[in-house]
Amino acid sequence: MCFGGLGVRRGSPGDDIRHRSMGLTKQYLRYVASAVFGLIGSQKGNIVFVTLRGEKGRYVAVPACEHVFIWDIRKGEKILILQGLKQEVTCLCPSPDGLHLAVGYEDGSIRIFSLLSGEGNVTFNGHKAAVTTLKYDQLGGRLASGSKDTDIIVWDVINESGLYRLKGHKDAITQALFLRDKNLLVTSGKDAVVKWWDLDTQHCFKTMVGHRTEVWGLVLVSGEKRLLTGASDSELRAWDITYVQEVEDLEEPEPKKTKGSPSGIQGLQEEGDGPLALDEAPEDRILKCSKAGSIMREGRDRVVNLAVDKTGRILACHGTDSVLEVFCILSKEEIQKKMDKKMKKARKKAKLSSVQGEEEDLEVHVEMSLQDEIQRLTNIKTSAKIKSFDLIHSPQGDLKAVFLLQNNLVELYSLNPSAQTPQPVRTSRITIGGHRSDVRTLSFSSDNIAVLSAAADSVKIWNRSTLQCIRTMACDYALCSFFVPGDRQVIIGTKTGKLQLFDLASGNLLETLDAHDGAVWSMSLSPDQRGFVTGSADKSVKFWDFELVKDKNSTQKRLSVKQTRTLQLDEDVLCVSYSPNQKLLAVSLLDCTVKVFYVDTLKFFLSLYGHKLPVLCMDISYDGTLIATGSADRNVKIWGLDFGDCHKSLFAHDDSVMYLQFVAKSHLFFTAGKDRKIKQWDADKFEHIQTLEGHHQEIWCLAISPSGDYVVSSSHDKSLRLWERTKEPLILEEEREMEREAEYEESVAKEAQPAVPGETQGDNYFTGKKTIETVKAAEKIMEAVELYREETAKIKEHNAICKAAGKEVPRPINPILMAYGNISPSAYVLQIFKGVKSSELEESLLVLPFSYVPDILMLFNEFIQQGSDVELLCRCLFFLLRIHFGQITSNQMLVPVIEKLKETTISKVSQVRDVLGFNMAALDYLKRECEAQREVTFFADATNNLEEKKRKRKKRERLILTLT
Repeated sequence: MCFGGLGVRRGSPGDDIRHRSMGLTKQYLRYVASAVFGLIGSQKGNIVFVTLRGEKGRYVAVPACEHVFIWDIRKGEKILILQGLKQEVTCLCPSPDGLHLAVGYEDGSIRIFSLLSGEGNVTFNGHKAAVTTLKYDQLGGRLASGSKDTDIIVWDVINESGLYRLKGHKDAITQALFLRDKNLLVTSGKDAVVKWWDLDTQHCFKTMVGHRTEVWGLVLVSGEKRLLTGASDSELRAWDITYVQEVEDLEEPEPKKTKGSPSGIQGLQEEGDGPLALDEAPEDRILKCSKAGSIMREGRDRVVNLAVDKTGRILACHGTDSVLEVFCILSKEEIQKKMDKKMKKARKKAKLSSVQGEEEDLEVHVEMSLQDEIQRLTNIKTSAKIKSFDLIHSPQGDLKAVFLLQNNLVELYSLNPSAQTPQPVRTSRITIGGHRSDVRTLSFSSDNIAVLSAAADSVKIWNRSTLQCIRTMACDYALCSFFVPGDRQVIIGTKTGKLQLFDLASGNLLETLDAHDGAVWSMSLSPDQRGFVTGSADKSVKFWDFELVKDKNSTQKRLSVKQTRTLQLDEDVLCVSYSPNQKLLAVSLLDCTVKVFYVDTLKFFLSLYGHKLPVLCMDISYDGTLIATGSADRNVKIWGLDFGDCHKSLFAHDDSVMYLQFVAKSHLFFTAGKDRKIKQWDADKFEHIQTLEGHHQEIWCLAISPSGDYVVSSSHDKSLRLWERTKEPLILEEEREMEREAEYEESVAKEAQPAVPGETQGDNYFTGKKTIETVKAAEKIMEAVELYREETAKIKEHNAICKAAGKEVPRPINPILMAYGNISPSAYVLQIFKGVKSSELEESLLVLPFSYVPDILMLFNEFIQQGSDVELLCRCLFFLLRIHFGQITSNQMLVPVIEKLKETTISKVSQVRDVLGFNMAALDYLKRECEAQREVTFFADATNNLEEKKRKRKKRERLILTLT
C-alpha cells in the first residue's frame, strides 16, 4: 500500500478504469459566461446621475466590474446593462445632452454608449494604463481623458477620432476640466501640480506648484473665476483667476500687503504652503492665479472626491471616511448683504466703545474672508465608507446626493439648501441586489433552480433563471452551507463555530447550535441524506443526524439536528468529504495531509501525503474511485481512493486553489483559484479543458448544480457569476489555439512602449495605440491594395489578349469583388477604407508599410476627383503626408501625383465647404421659422385662454344676478 506515492501504481483497479476510459473518444461541452449578479456597484469607478426617459435624478449609472448598471433608485430595480468586454470600469462621465455615457476602462480604452439603445459603438484606444478621469466640454463635442500613464488626450466625439495628446504631468492624472468660455483645459495630478493648457496651441502655459502633496480634485466656481483644489491634507485651497484679456485695458491694482511683509507676494508666500503658483510675468499671457485662502475640512485624511453641482452653488467633498461635507458658494448679492450686516455690527460696536460725547464719524474697516464667500451647509453621514458620489438638483429645488459605498450599497440623500439648518434625509437605498461583504459559500438546490449565497452578515436565496433575490436572512459570518434534502431549509456553518438552521418559506432562523469551539470550515451531506458531517478549527470532526422535534410556537414538528459522534484529531480540520457509498470520510488537515477514515468505526484507512502547503479543498468522484485535492501550493493532485496512490500532480493555478468540485456523474472537475480563474479538468486524461475568466479579484468559492449544467462563483470583487454549459462541442486543440491567439493579442497590446512619467518626446498628434483591431484593419487595407494590383494587371493582360484576338474574350471575375456586387478593384479599396472604424483609422495607417502608400495616393486622387467621401479621404491623405513626408517628397515618381492631389483636393474641399455653408444657412432659416411659429402659437393660445376666462366670468356674473 502506498501512503504518499508520487508515482503511478501499476496494476490497480483504478488504473484499469482509467485506461479503459482513455481509450474512448471524449466529447467536452463548452461552458460560457451567462450573467453577473449579486453586485450593486464595484469600487474602482464613480457613480453618476443619468437622464433616462426624460427624467432627471431618478436613474444612476454605476460601474459593475466590466459592465455598467443603470439603476432606478426609486424602485431599486436594474433597468439597463451596458455590456463591457473584459476590463474593469474605472471612470464614468455622462454627456451634457444626457444621451450618451463615456466609460473608461482599466486597460486605457474608452467606450461611448448610447443610453437610448444601450450599445457602445464608439471606442477610443490611446492610453497605456487605466483611465482615471473623463470630462466633456460644454457642447459635448470633445472629451478629455486622463490616465495613470500621465497623459491627457482630447478626443473628437463627433468624428470619432483623437485630436491631440498632452504630455507634461509626471504622475497619474486625477482631474481634468474644460473651461466654458475659453479654449483652455485645467488638469491636476498626483505629481502635486495643477497645469493649465492652451488647446489652440496644445501646450501647457502655466503650472501651479502651491501644493505639497498629491492634488486629488479640482473644481471651477464663481463664473470660472475661482479654482478650488483638494489635496492629501485637510485643506481646500482657493485660487483667484484673472483672465488677462479681460483686464488688458485696466490699470493693474497694487498688490495686497500683509503684516510684516513689504509686498503682497511675500505675504502670500507666508500664508501659503510652499512655492507659489504664480509666475508674475512674461508667462502670464492668458491668465493669472493668486491664492485667495483656504477652507479647512473636518476630515483629516486626503480628499477622495471634490465636486460642484451644475449650478455652481453647492460644493461637496469627502475623504476616506463616511462623511460628505457640503458647502454653499454665495452669490455677489448674498456676499454684499452679509458684508453690510458685518459693517453695521462693527459700526455699532465701535460707537459703543468710543468716548462718550464724541459725535464724529467713525471709520470702520471690515475685511471679507473666504469663509464669508463659502459657507459650510451640513455634513451627510452615510452608513459606510464613501467611494464616490454625485449631485443633482430636483425640480422642487432640493439637492439630491447619491453615494456608492464601499460595502456594495447605493444610497440617496436629499436636503433643502435654502433652509436655515438643512437636514439631510435618506430617501432611498439599493440593498437587495447584493451582499455587504464577500460571499464565502455557495450552494445549489437539488432541483437546480435556487442558489444560496452567504457572507458575513446575511444569507440570500437567488432564483437562478431570473437572478432575483427571493429571500434575505440575517446570519453570523458564514463559511460553509448546504440545502437540507427537500430544499425547504438550509444550514450554515459559521466562523464562531455555530450551526444555523433557516426555514426558507418564512425566512426565520429555526435554531442555532454551538457545534464547535472554532470556525466550521467545511460540511458534507451524507449520501443517504439522513445527516451530515462538520470539520472545524477546534481539531474535531462531528457527525450530525436530522430529526423532527416539537416546536414550542406551533403544534407541528420542525426539523432539527443532533450530534451523534465526534472524531478528534491532532490538527485543525480544513475540509471534509464523504465517499459516495458512505463508507469512507476524507479529512484535510493543517499539516498538509489528507487522512481517510472508515465511517462506521472511525478507524484510519489512508493518508495522502504530497502537498507542500495545506489542502484547502477536495472532492471525491461519483464512483468513489478518485479523490482530487487542491492546495495553497497551487497544485491539484489526483489520487486513487483504493490504494492512495497519486495518479497525477497538476500545476493548476498561479495562486492558492480555493475550491474544487467534481461534475456529477463524470470524472470532470472544476477548480477556482486566487488568480481569478476557474478551470475545468479531466481527471482521467489529466488534461486542462477550459479556463473561465471574468472575475477581477480572488475567487473564494464556487458551486456546481446537481445536473452539471450550471456553475456559480463568488469573488472578492463582490460579484456572483453564473456559467452555463452549452451544446457546443469543445475541441482541445482548438481551445489551445484560441488561448495562444488571446496571448498574442495581449502581447500586441503590451508592445507599445511603457509609460514614461513626464515624457515630452514625440508628436502630440498621435493619440492612438497599437491594438489587435488596428493590426487587422491595416492587414485588410494591405490585402485590398494587393488585390487591386493583381486585378489591374489582369485587366491589362486581358485587354491585350482581346486586342490580339480581335474580339471580346470573357474574363473571370474575382469572387471577392463579386461579394461586393461586382465592383471595380479601386472601388473595393474605398469600401475597405470606409469599413475601418473612425477611431482606429490613424493607427491603422501608421502600421501600414510605405510600399503601399504610392498606390493609395493614386487611388485617393481618383476617388477625390469623383467626389466620393471627400472628408474621409482628406483625413487619410493628410495623415499619410504627415507621417511619410520625407519619403514622399524624395520620390520623384510621386511629384505629379501630389500636384494633381493638390488641385483636386482644394477644389473638392471648397465644394464640400459650400454645401455645408448652404446647409447651415438652411438650418438657421428653419430655426427662425420654427421660433416664429412657436411665438405665434404661444400668443394665440394666450389670447384664446383670455377670451375663455372672460366668457366664464360673464356667465358667472349672469348666474349670480339671476339667483339674487
